[in-house]
Amino acid sequence: MATRKVATVFGGSGFIGRYVVKRLAARGYIVRVAVRYPEAALFLKTMGGVGQIVPLSASIIDEAAVTRAIEGAEIVVNTVGILAEGSAGDFQRIQGEGAGRIARIAAAAGVGKLVQISAIGANAASDSQYATSKAAGEAAVIAAFPQATILRPSVVFGPEDQFFNRFAGMARMLPFMPVVAGETKLQPVYVGDVADAVMAALDRPDAAGRVFELGGPRALSMREILAYILHETGHHRRMINLPMNILRMQASILERLPGKLLTNDQLKLLAKDNVVAPGSAGLAELGLVPTPIELVVPAYLRRFQPGGGTKPMVYQA
Repeated sequence: MATRKVATVFGGSGFIGRYVVKRLAARGYIVRVAVRYPEAALFLKTMGGVGQIVPLSASIIDEAAVTRAIEGAEIVVNTVGILAEGSAGDFQRIQGEGAGRIARIAAAAGVGKLVQISAIGANAASDSQYATSKAAGEAAVIAAFPQATILRPSVVFGPEDQFFNRFAGMARMLPFMPVVAGETKLQPVYVGDVADAVMAALDRPDAAGRVFELGGPRALSMREILAYILHETGHHRRMINLPMNILRMQASILERLPGKLLTNDQLKLLAKDNVVAPGSAGLAELGLVPTPIELVVPAYLRRFQPGGGTKPMVYQA
């Protein structure tokens, strides 16, 4: 009888994680989907055969749960990340200490390969807690598991994203399009390309112990992205710049509300470009060609068009 191959994906029911789970299942792995709420990961079972995809409860801040999730696995992928804290200290607990815990336990368990999803902008000297916690996580992973591969994507897009979809929803509901940090450059990368980068990192011996920054084929300003969203949704809205000092005051209120629509930490991130650094290894070094937004985004933004995308649209020049 052939020995079964086991992979553990932390955060496997999340936006990036579900694409990684699908690819590992297609390779024949038994995939453990380590999440806080296993019932929310049941939809993944259809991506594999009977018993192939196994959701299990394993918060990355729980030492014993992480140990159980990793035991016997030959591959571990950590896709866990948060954009806002539910309570003070969550960034460090989850993205810093949690990532290090996974790497330490994986090393002790004899795991063959580890891939850590970080983010462009991870920087120990940043004034953003998100960025510093990502940097702390990277450092902890490399210290515990030197052959781990670190992947740093820019803003990730895809049908389930909270970026293009969120602004498209605003375009549909608001009489104008608010512009935050309009000149900041982003390099949106397709979620499928990020998942393919995970698989390439697992396949390629030359990816071990390296950092790859993942971006799409073009860097766009926030204003350019918002204009593109307005065009694709067929909503002709005036674009209005929002002063940063006003945004900070609003964020102080909004970050206290459920959903965390805007936080001061997110404003700090938006103040700096989020693009692949010159000279960085990226998708090309992993043998991948980045997917442009034009090939994916229009299909899932169609539902935001007038009439839900069922009526012909007339674009203004």
